[in-house]
This record gives sequence, structure tokens and C-alpha cells, in this order.
Amino acid sequence: MAAGNTAEAAPSSRSLPVDNVQALAANLGTSSDIPPRYIRPEAESVIIHHAAEEIPVIDFDKLHDPELCHAESSKLDLACQHWGFFQLINHGVPKEVMERMMLDVEGFFKLPLEEKLVIKQPPGEIEGYGQLFVISDEQKLDWADLLHFYTSPLHLRKMGLWPTKPATFRDALDKYMLEVKKVVDCLLGFVAQNLGLDTSKLTAMFENGMQSVRINYYPPCPQAEKVLGLSPHSDASCLTLVLQVNDVQGLQIRKNDKWVPVKPLPGAFVVNVGDLLEILSNGKYRSIEHRAVTNTERERMSVAAFHSPSTDATLGPHPDLVKGGEPRYKSVNHETLLELFFSSKLDGKGFLDCMKLNK
Repeated sequence: MAAGNTAEAAPSSRSLPVDNVQALAANLGTSSDIPPRYIRPEAESVIIHHAAEEIPVIDFDKLHDPELCHAESSKLDLACQHWGFFQLINHGVPKEVMERMMLDVEGFFKLPLEEKLVIKQPPGEIEGYGQLFVISDEQKLDWADLLHFYTSPLHLRKMGLWPTKPATFRDALDKYMLEVKKVVDCLLGFVAQNLGLDTSKLTAMFENGMQSVRINYYPPCPQAEKVLGLSPHSDASCLTLVLQVNDVQGLQIRKNDKWVPVKPLPGAFVVNVGDLLEILSNGKYRSIEHRAVTNTERERMSVAAFHSPSTDATLGPHPDLVKGGEPRYKSVNHETLLELFFSSKLDGKGFLDCMKLNK
């Protein structure tokens, strides 16, 4: 689990320090005096309590079954095209690995604030405990705290910012991210097949790829309808796998200009297409805007694992998907792209829109 050489640095950026939201929520209690910077007028008007549609469910076992793989792979293809989100069941990540990760996430956020602040984000960095995407003293804030780390390649790890409490946290995260990467590598093979690409060439892009994790903590809020746990955005990744830590819902995706709640299945991953896969597929697959809302009485926690090519890769539409047509997106160095992403506030699909040609 030790980090290797430091020849390649993680993408640099920064987020302005703001108050700890978990502590703020605890001090509020049932009071309705939420600080103005957290009040989001747009949150109250578009909350959906019921939705007829639910995101597709993909069975990982069926993708590997010679008799069922064609039909299931077609479902995966349609999910990536029309939803940009799906739930993945029977994925093969050991139950004990997932449970250990969930228990340690809960354990970390139960620690006294002063113990959590031991690994607070250093000035000018985006790893550690704190918040992300805060670029001004005037912008609206998310009702959440988080942990953020680069986990792969190993030499990108800043182990001094990984929690030492609970005592098993580091080992649990290491094992969990390794298992998740195996799942993503397999999914990328099926994605390549569905796009008509050479599987070995696509997966080779991820051999030394970047993997990072964002562990979210959304405290309860007495006026949950007036705040957002996570601002609307799409991910600057190829694929993101989300593990729901407890049974409190909050993830919503934007479909047909409405917010559709995601209802995670027990033991499943929620998987979404990121901006980089939309770019790579020249728009055939779609990264979807999503957000997180909060609960009036209960906290919510989740673990989002992001997977992308290496930082020195040049990302753009795959040549085989542009033949006979025009590229719809610019090509850009991955590290440059990430630095731009983390230097901006979350703003729907505004970041991806900047990558489009012929707008």
C-alpha cells in the first residue's frame, strides 16, 4: 500500500476554506437559522418526491454468461446512451470489503471534529478533509463535508492525508479501491465492444490510469428543501462507481429537465458515465447532470470512486468514432483538464460545454 516514486504529481488546484458543515448542523439542532450562503432558491422548486422512471439495472454476472451476455451488453449500451447512469448488481466485490469500507466511513465521521481536522486539506490542495469547488467568498455552498484522495497510481498517494482513525481505514480503502478497479476494467471492456473499439487499446489507456475517491458526508438539515448537499454537475471522469453507505436516499439525476431520484439497491453500485467517456465516444454516451439533496433528520454518506486515463494522456474523441464525421469535442491533456475542473465551481454541464466544438 506504500506510495512509490513521485515522478508524476497529482493535478494541482485549490478550494477556499469554509466552515465545517457537520459542526454547523450539530450547533443548529432544530433551528431554522441556516446561514444565507447555504440557502439555494433553486433547490425548493424542483424537488421530486415520486418518479415513475428508475435507472436501468445491469447484471454483471450476465455480462460474463455466454448465453446472456449479448442481451445484457445491449442493455448496458442503451443505459450509457440514454441514461448515463445504471445500477450494477452481482459485481463480485466481496461483501466483507464493502462492509468494512462502510463501517470505517461511518467511524471516521463519528470522530470529534478536532480528530478529523488532523487531516484537513492543506492550503492550496484539494486532498484531505474539507470541501471542494469553493472558488469565491460569495458563491453558494453545499451542505456537506468530504474526504478526497488520489488512490492510483500508487505514487500519487499522499498517505499523510489518509485517516489513521479508525485504525483499519487505510487498509479498508486500499482493498476497496483495488476491487472497484477490477470491476471498472471489466466494464471498460464491454464499453469498448459496444462502441466498436479495440478492447485492448481502450483498456491500455487505463493501465496506469488515475483513480480517486470522494467520500461524502451530508448532515441532516432542518430545512432540507432549501439547501443542496451537492450542486448539479457531471463528473470529470470516464466511469464513476458510487457506494451508498447508509439507507438515506439523496442522489438525483436530471432527465428530461426533471430531477429523478435514484433508489440504490442493497449491495449494488450506482455507475455513471463521466465527461471523459462522453468525449471519447464523441457524444454517443452521455454524462448526465446529477446532484444530492439532504434529509431533515438523518445524515447521508456515500463513497464515489472516479476512474480516468493517466494524467499525461491526451483526451479527445476516439479516431474510430469520428470516421466520416466531425469531432464534437476538443482534444486536451488530461492533467490540464483536471486542473481546470477543480479550479471551477460546480455548474451543471458547463465544464463539458467548454470542451465542445461548433457550439
